[in-house]
Amino acid sequence: MATSSYTHRIDSELRSQSEAIYSALGMSLGTAINVFLKKSVAVGGFPFDVRLDIPTKETLSAMLEAEKIAKDPEVAALDVDDALEELKR
Repeated sequence: MATSSYTHRIDSELRSQSEAIYSALGMSLGTAINVFLKKSVAVGGFPFDVRLDIPTKETLSAMLEAEKIAKDPEVAALDVDDALEELKR
């Protein structure tokens, strides 16, 4: 198998943290990168989800409603049994 070199600049702290993780797994950073690339080729893309963690409008609305409910003294006074009964209505 022919090999080639690839040079890339990365944050020194990120490199140190990554090297510590992969060293604990018994491999070098270069080996870890090769594992990542081989897995990427095998699955046809990133070997994990890559997405923005931006909540949808519905999620954001639910989060705001939950905060409002949490601050409501009447709701906070309910015990678990009362809350379950409230949900049944």
